[in-house]
Amino acid sequence: MKKKYIYASLIGLVLASSVGCKKIEDFGVANDNPAATTNPRVDALLTNSIASLSGYAFYVTGGYYSQYFSQSQYPDVMLYALDQSAFTGAYSGILYDLENIQLVNTSNNQNQVAKILQQYVYFQLTNRWGDIPYSQALKGITVNAPAYDTQEAIYKGMLATLTTAATSFNSSAISGDIMFNGDVAAWKRVANSLRLVISIQLSKKYPGASDYAATQFKAALADAGGVITSNAQNMQLTPAAPNFRNVIWDGYNGRKDYGESKTMTDLTASLGDARQAAFGGASEQSGNVATSNVGIPYGGDKASTESFTNNNPTWARVLRGDKRDQASPVFFITASQIALIRAEAANLGWTTENLSDLYTQGITLSYEQWGVGTPSAAYFANANVAIGAVGAANNVKNISIQRYLASYPDGQQGWNIWRKTGFPALTPAAAAVNSSKQIPRRIAYSPTEQTTNKANNDAAIARLSGGNTQDARMWWDQ
Repeated sequence: MKKKYIYASLIGLVLASSVGCKKIEDFGVANDNPAATTNPRVDALLTNSIASLSGYAFYVTGGYYSQYFSQSQYPDVMLYALDQSAFTGAYSGILYDLENIQLVNTSNNQNQVAKILQQYVYFQLTNRWGDIPYSQALKGITVNAPAYDTQEAIYKGMLATLTTAATSFNSSAISGDIMFNGDVAAWKRVANSLRLVISIQLSKKYPGASDYAATQFKAALADAGGVITSNAQNMQLTPAAPNFRNVIWDGYNGRKDYGESKTMTDLTASLGDARQAAFGGASEQSGNVATSNVGIPYGGDKASTESFTNNNPTWARVLRGDKRDQASPVFFITASQIALIRAEAANLGWTTENLSDLYTQGITLSYEQWGVGTPSAAYFANANVAIGAVGAANNVKNISIQRYLASYPDGQQGWNIWRKTGFPALTPAAAAVNSSKQIPRRIAYSPTEQTTNKANNDAAIARLSGGNTQDARMWWDQ
């Protein structure tokens, strides 16, 4: 079997002559298509890349592991069956397209957007598998077996790239931008906000106020381009239906395989959280405004799960029907998330920003985002919501839980928050089928890596404590 160049980025193919064969040009141009384009349409590449991002903001596997969701009839993932998904599709798909935008090099600003979006994708990938190809990826056939960078190197590479991108915009156009319509200021805010998201994920590894993570965080916060501070500035995509559709609408289009978990509905009930009215819908039909707080019990076997859903037909689907129409927005980075991340940084002593103000602002922005009014004074007084002075005993727990709620239904972010902080406290699936019976900490490398990039895959596995398992903790999780 020939090795596929799964990490390659090529704009053309070089055809060489071989011994015993006529030169290819001897056959003339009989097979040339005069209507075909020989140069990539960078505007189309950017449009397609942005449209493809939705799957990263709604990572269902992470949603099962973080217990945002429960499966309704096929409970393999929420029971932790071995997941050895391949990451190569991201390299040959969205990362390839974004790299080609930069190689064609028609617009500086388009290049900076492509770099920002690449770092967003790499952030998702490394937080699933750990070490992955980064610095040697997308180099064409010159590097067809790229080394796996350490997660530390990837994190530092992402932050460096975003820092440069945020300050490298000029007046050139950004064609194909279906997210911000070419608004340079918006992309600067995204770059800096993503720097905050990445930096705070390192607080378990670098907790100190003078450590690498805090230094990077403060630099992003001080950047002249600013960060996302209002819902009008959210990094979100409103699909232009029917050509592009909301990813959750697609998930319920003729199916109902997953719903909101009882873990989530119990949490919102315990807090008296009004966001539940948006988080759970009583029907898979889009546009339906009936709500549900009947979460599917998490981690049951097939028989018990199907019995529950059959006997409770209004079990909570993920989001109310009118929040997942074909043209409903998909959220990537929101003002609520950024305010709560800033509150976490203030509680860590990384900044001197006002902890209470940021925390209140973050929750209020989340309520606003979902259209459920304003949180009451009684809500903020709840012992499982209230925070004290910097470093107070319950602050880490309550801030983490609010970040978890504000990130719903972004399964990747929910999983990231839980792995980093341990909050909310999650009970593993009762019917778990994995040997450890514990919630997975990572996705195992695909077996195909052993046939396409064995030496480098072996080196990455050797760096994992416990080997290529779901239980091995990645670098920032140690």
